[in-house]
Order: sequence, then C-alpha cells, then structure tokens
Amino acid sequence: MKARNGRIINITSVVGAAGNPGQANYAAAKAGVAGMTRALAQELGQRGIRVNIVSAGVVDTDALKYFPNREELLAEYARRTPAGPTLTPEDVAGAVYLLCLPEAAMITGHTLVVDGGYCISG
Repeated sequence: MKARNGRIINITSVVGAAGNPGQANYAAAKAGVAGMTRALAQELGQRGIRVNIVSAGVVDTDALKYFPNREELLAEYARRTPAGPTLTPEDVAGAVYLLCLPEAAMITGHTLVVDGGYCISG
C-alpha cells in the first residue's frame, strides 16, 4: 500500500456464478470471494491497488483425477464449450497476465470469465 500500486487477482470458478448440482458449498465459497473482491476493489482503489477475479471453467489438471466421472465431465464440458474442449492452466495464467498489464490499470472489481464460452452456451 505504501507504493500506492499493485494488483490482487483472485482465482475463482464459474460455479460461483452459475452453480452446479451437488456443489452448493463450493458455489457459495466462490461467490463469497466475488463479494470480497468487489469490496476490496472499492477499499483499495484510491491507493492504486486493483482487485479483480479470474473465474475459470473446467481446467484439465491433476485435481480432476479424483473425480470418478472425470471422462464424462470433460466430454460434457467439451460438448458445451464453443472455443474448444478444455482449458489449460496456461489459459488461466494468460488472463492473470492480462490484468497485470499497465494498460489494465483502470480495470478493478471485475470478473474476467475464462471458460471458452461454456457459460453462454447453455
């Protein structure tokens, strides 16, 4: 805060906005991060600190190996995603990088959805 400059980028999931059967607790936690982000953006904005969210869709990582229905999940996600079958960690990292650029200095309190169009495809 002394430097009067900085970025805070929280990573959440599209489940926080869209919900998902059987994941009410997860959705509530991610939605809570969104509210916290907007409050921090208001609180820290005058100190030059920008606070945003990158909200990701399904990212094919090792964490998915614990899902008993991993293959069905990825197949359904691919079927509903206009921009491609699965997200990579690099896709999420690219969004974070974008929000860290000097040209993004006036973006704060925003949720950047990185899901390949999954949420708009119904």
